[in-house]
Amino acid sequence: MSTKFAMPPLADALPADAFQVVEGRDEIPTIVVPAAQIADVCRILRDHPALQFDVCLDVTAADHFPRGPRFHIVYHLVSLSRTFTLRVKVIIGDNIQVPTISVVWASANWQEREVWDLFGIVFAGHPNLTRLLTPEDWEGHPLRKDYPTQVKLPVRTYEPLQLTEEEFAANMEADKRHRPGS
Repeated sequence: MSTKFAMPPLADALPADAFQVVEGRDEIPTIVVPAAQIADVCRILRDHPALQFDVCLDVTAADHFPRGPRFHIVYHLVSLSRTFTLRVKVIIGDNIQVPTISVVWASANWQEREVWDLFGIVFAGHPNLTRLLTPEDWEGHPLRKDYPTQVKLPVRTYEPLQLTEEEFAANMEADKRHRPGS
């Protein structure tokens, strides 16, 4: 049995030009918001008494290269008291900058850092937009579809897929020697 998510009363809370309802691939209601208005829309979604989206569950992105517009930023919001779930999308093209929503939900801070680190999307006004998953000296953003492959190794089909008992025992001993306090 499928549970249909109810569309929250967005028209009463948001200006008509601030969002567009789109058909999602699943049953979660989805709206598209202009990039410049995302922080203001999120603040309304959090503070409006009929909505009360108190949790920003996830911030992620998708790269649609070579198709345009290239990037979609996707926010998943939850209203625990109203039992609403909402997907909010921001579609951006070549200007890969969008206002931060970490001023609305502190939980978005690290998630926006992850999106910047992996996709290169800049969150304007973010308090600490630094690398999170890759080293500080890493060049580029590895989840972009045009990111160059850095390592090319030939396929080695002649190598065994499993370790022998001796190799396993040798690896365990080497591991014990390298542990602190051993």
